[in-house]
Amino acid sequence: MTSWHEHVMWWHAYPLGFTGAPVRPDADEATTVVHRLGRMEPWLDHLVGLGLNGLALGPVFASQTHGYDTVDHFRVDPRLGDEGDLDRLLGAAHARGVRVLLDGVFHHVGRAHPAFARVEAEGPDAPTAGWFDVDWDGWRPGDPVRARVFEGHEQLVALDHGAPEVADLVVRVMRHWLDRGADGWRLDAAYAVPPAFWARVLPEVRRTHPDAWFTGEVIHGDAAGIVRASTMDSLTQYELWQGIWHGIAERNFYELAHALERHDALLATFVPSTFVGNHDVTRIASAVGPDLVPHALAVLLTVAGVPSVYAGDEYAWTGVKEQRIGGDDAVRPEFPASPPDPGSLDPVARRTLRVHQELVALRRRNPWLVRARTDVVHLDNRSLVLRTATGSGAVVTALSLEDGPVALPAAGARSLAAGDGRLADGRVHLAPRGWAVLQG
Repeated sequence: MTSWHEHVMWWHAYPLGFTGAPVRPDADEATTVVHRLGRMEPWLDHLVGLGLNGLALGPVFASQTHGYDTVDHFRVDPRLGDEGDLDRLLGAAHARGVRVLLDGVFHHVGRAHPAFARVEAEGPDAPTAGWFDVDWDGWRPGDPVRARVFEGHEQLVALDHGAPEVADLVVRVMRHWLDRGADGWRLDAAYAVPPAFWARVLPEVRRTHPDAWFTGEVIHGDAAGIVRASTMDSLTQYELWQGIWHGIAERNFYELAHALERHDALLATFVPSTFVGNHDVTRIASAVGPDLVPHALAVLLTVAGVPSVYAGDEYAWTGVKEQRIGGDDAVRPEFPASPPDPGSLDPVARRTLRVHQELVALRRRNPWLVRARTDVVHLDNRSLVLRTATGSGAVVTALSLEDGPVALPAAGARSLAAGDGRLADGRVHLAPRGWAVLQG
């Protein structure tokens, strides 16, 4: 029987920003329960209207600032509400046939996490001292605790993934929220956690939740080897993301073709989690320009993978990530109380929304695309033709960055499925900076 994750396509949202919660709260804001999470419910019908059927949530658990400095994995962040608010969101999503993915931060915790606070207060005799990798050499009561941290961030204290207590904690957290209705987990900073840790934890969770799905945030490295060693179902495909936006923005489709070749090689081991935007990167409309977002989306939705759309990208929202405190704010904005009426959108937003709907619908009609391999039929710096096919069918994607019209090979396609191309004499004719998706 085919698993649900063979057919899921995610709408990825960052709840703290989405709901207007303060990301750098004062003491009262950090502890006062404000029921903001319900603001996401009116957007569920928009998600379904896009043709998507998964809601991938950013952090929702109690934390100090941005959600990735967790202080309680078993409690909803007070800035978002309480457990009842999350239960209602899960119920509302499931009522619409929408799966929900939670964001699990299990590499590190916030410095105010009670387990680490006990270590700071009690030293190596603390019952939770074994949770952390601490340099106790020369330490005396009252001294700062020198613990390993995440990538130089002193507020993010790394867990010791060799400690059985840490593995037990993560199993308990995952099961707790899967029991309450979550469908799977995104494993934050999975690249910084030994694969052997996941290989201990995930089979134990699957023992009670065999249908759960786990995707790891991995930015670089031997993706296939990590999946085999960790037992994760999927990994984030950052190399393809980079190939898409570099290929378009820098007018260098050779980089995209190379990324696609490496992407195809992964399919022998797993189906990657694909995207052109997320909460950690510059929005695709800013990276390539709003008029070329359809080019990026056409690749995303016609090659193999478990795709996600970053909330707001369907409106061609812009936002540039900067390497500074608060540098993520522009790509994690507050959303309106409800989706705008399509008729009220400006022409670029209306076109981008329509293209998302068309391409998601095309992928729904061709579910075999999730594992299909892609051949490069035509390639130069500014034009590209891809043919993604199995025994079930073929989809051809033609892209042009030229300032004038072009005619490219149609690779046997016989009809236009999306875009602005015209078929004639075995070729697809594109307008300047045009694109088309064709079918055989």
